[in-house]
Amino acid sequence: MMANADAAQGAAGAVPPLGRPIESRYVADDVVDRLVTAVGLGVYVGGQQLPTERDLAAMLGVSRTSVRDALKQLTASGYLEVRRGRKGGYFVLSDWGPHSAQHVRRQLVARWSEFEHIFDARTLVEPMIARTAAARRSQEDIVAMQAAVKAYVDAATRDASRVADTAVHLAVAQATHNPILIGMSVDLRAKITLNLGAEPFSAEARQAAIVQHAELVTAIVAGRGDDAAEIAARHFAISEALIRKLADRAQHDGESSGAP
Repeated sequence: MMANADAAQGAAGAVPPLGRPIESRYVADDVVDRLVTAVGLGVYVGGQQLPTERDLAAMLGVSRTSVRDALKQLTASGYLEVRRGRKGGYFVLSDWGPHSAQHVRRQLVARWSEFEHIFDARTLVEPMIARTAAARRSQEDIVAMQAAVKAYVDAATRDASRVADTAVHLAVAQATHNPILIGMSVDLRAKITLNLGAEPFSAEARQAAIVQHAELVTAIVAGRGDDAAEIAARHFAISEALIRKLADRAQHDGESSGAP
């Protein structure tokens, strides 16, 4: 598997930006890299069911055959298990394995300059969105934001947390009443989430987000634009910190093992 992925990297040349479909000679190996990185970031957590083959293919812009091959590799490597039956599918077993550092280096480190641009753009755009929302929010916007914050606090599973988190940030962006700003927020989120629909996650990050979501929406509702912008800047740094931490781990593990 490693030889195939390395060969693909050379054949593909420059690494394609995250916003584009995966394209290389060995697409399934690139999907493996993406999913191992996603699990390492907590996009998917232990015991959580992955999206269906159809949904993953649509998210990543690849064929279902490539996704199926990737899932088989991940199952054989001990990252996933298959459960049969009506509620069956692929479930996460492990967030880190013997070759995780190599997968993450290909997915994150090889694209690091792109991630730095994403971090910078988010630092600029999301505070502007929060400030604008504070100036333009309607009563309908307030209801939507507050409902999403409550749903995030009440979320009992990772999937429920993911859905509610998406709803919080979409509601804030929609309160700007500017489709271009909404589109920018959605696009940046897609890149940060590796096109897999969920921000990087940890139990500590969730606790911080519970507090910051409430603070952010409270500031927007009160029309305190500068406060909302400052809270947004701190909040969106959570995902950046988790991505940096995983990249550092992959680099350290690679140096310790002598892997390329």
